[in-house]
Amino acid sequence: MAIRKNPDVSVADIAAEAGMGRMTLYGHFQTRAELIEAALVDSLERAEEVLSEIPLDGDARTAFQRLLASSWVFVDQSRALLATAQKELSAGRIRELHEKAEARMRGLLVRGQQEGTFRNDLPVSWLLTTTHVVLNGAAEEILAVRLDPDDAPRFIEATLLSAFAAQGE
Repeated sequence: MAIRKNPDVSVADIAAEAGMGRMTLYGHFQTRAELIEAALVDSLERAEEVLSEIPLDGDARTAFQRLLASSWVFVDQSRALLATAQKELSAGRIRELHEKAEARMRGLLVRGQQEGTFRNDLPVSWLLTTTHVVLNGAAEEILAVRLDPDDAPRFIEATLLSAFAAQGE
């Protein structure tokens, strides 16, 4: 879909790619923001199908690495869509749309804190926010051509694992 590749794609181009007229597209979505939200919801639903299959049992650090790597794949694939969503939707709405993915990550971080793998001097809400910012920051840096896409997974993991590690880990 054009919107996943180009954050500035026009509604006319989106309609043409979908094989319909612009007015037909507006018959389904009242505003560009509604269209962007629908595309983001679709992307998140596809990601959810894969992320729900990631095993989160065993060592919390290893499970976090698996979930982070899989999450990054989807963030990376939809970075133009995310850039578009950030222009059209509020940060709060984008965060709301990520609730299922966040719930999975939240549960893992809570378990990791309880087991002493992740630091517990910071609330899980802050760890989630930090994860969200680092993943989306990497996507923005790639779009700005300041970060090589091949380096992003390693940088994300190194940043978050060191920031979240409990004392002595």
